[in-house]
This record gives sequence, structure tokens and C-alpha cells, in this order.
Amino acid sequence: MIYPLLLSAGLAVSTIIIHMVGLSLLMAMMHRTSPTLRPHQSRWRQAVFIVVIVLGLFVIHAAEIWLYALAYIWVGALDALEPALYFSTSTFTTLGYGDVILGADWRLVAAIEGFNGFLLIGWSTAYLVTVIGRLRSLEHGWLDQPGKRP
Repeated sequence: MIYPLLLSAGLAVSTIIIHMVGLSLLMAMMHRTSPTLRPHQSRWRQAVFIVVIVLGLFVIHAAEIWLYALAYIWVGALDALEPALYFSTSTFTTLGYGDVILGADWRLVAAIEGFNGFLLIGWSTAYLVTVIGRLRSLEHGWLDQPGKRP
């Protein structure tokens, strides 16, 4: 039981670091491109900006899911990539269909993956809400200027 707990802790810490670095890179990209794109000046620019952020979040979560899937293969809990990715995705997103299951030795890793995924998806949601709120506040500041129209 100690090895699955250690593996779970390592995977959780690793995915938190991946998430933090990924969000930092997204923020850097936003700061670098927003003066050129000026997303607060147009609904279409805002839409493109938000889609890019959502795709970035998708890539971050995909990396985290792949890490768990590769760990399941590495420890022998699952024997092929497709079922490992399927199981990891359904567990990370807390869907947990139950059609692919782990042996008793590795169930704890899956439970911690579900909790970890729940927290990281919540973190991404908070990030996205903050980005959209920031765009809206910039938009309103720009719209409040006399003589300016979107």
C-alpha cells in the first residue's frame, strides 16, 4: 500500500507543477499578445483570445492525463496506451465509467487521480473566469471613453 501512496503523491505534485507552469505560460502568452491583438476592442478578438486560452487549458489537462496514463502502464496496472488514456481521462474528469478498472493494488492511485483532477479542473475554471472578467473590465473601460465604439 505504501508504493501506490508514494506514486499518487508524486503524480499529484507533478500535475500541480505542470498546471502551475502551464498557467504561467498562458499568462505570459496573454501579456505578450494582448497589446497586438487588443481583445478588449472587439467581440471577435475576445472570442479568439478566449478560444486560445481554453485550448491552452485543454493541452495542460491532456498532459496531466497522459502522465497518469503512462504511470498506469509503467507500474503494470494497465497494459496498453488506449485503455490507460481512456481510464485516466474518465478518472481525472471524475466520470469514472467503470468499464475499465484497476486491480486492488492500484485503486487508491485512481481515487487520488480523481480528486487531483477535480481540483485542477476547478483551478482552470477559476483561471478562465478571471481571464474573462478581466477582458470584460477592460472592455467596459474602453467603451466608457467618449467617442469610442466597438
